[in-house]
Amino acid sequence: MPTEGGVVPGVQVCSLKVDTPQLIAPGTAYKIVRFPFGAAESTDAFEMHQAVQPDGYVVSNWATDDRSGLIWPSKAGWGHLHALIQWESAGGTGGYTELRDQYVRDPLGLTPNPNDTTATEHRTPTPGGQYYVKNHGFFVAPGTPVALRVTHNDAASRLLTLAEFKLVIHDAA
Repeated sequence: MPTEGGVVPGVQVCSLKVDTPQLIAPGTAYKIVRFPFGAAESTDAFEMHQAVQPDGYVVSNWATDDRSGLIWPSKAGWGHLHALIQWESAGGTGGYTELRDQYVRDPLGLTPNPNDTTATEHRTPTPGGQYYVKNHGFFVAPGTPVALRVTHNDAASRLLTLAEFKLVIHDAA
């Protein structure tokens, strides 16, 4: 049951949103989706997405530093990840035939067990807009950041026009 301010006992949330388009180069290498700090529609009461990161690293420009895409879990527990992903249209001729996304623990190799990927999806474009929502759960721990990554197979770079990335941590007990 929620308490005052919408906080649920035993649950911690980090909710990020970016509507600044990000140019994603084509290829098989996934790119971390970057998020601004302190954005109007983002929520980070438990300080899981801060410019000064838990290992002391300071992100000076969220738009160019992959570390701005990291959520650092505030506690150990069952983590439920949510993402919303919107791509620009592939256009008339050519374009992408596959859009890819995944969640990953430690995408930058900051721990002994980096690049632990999960919920990888390869999608074919639809005739309309390219708007996707994904959800997945796994255990999280402080000191092991998580991220959302994307890529596509077009010959040209494409814009990721909107993204949201959320982590909800429930007590492991």
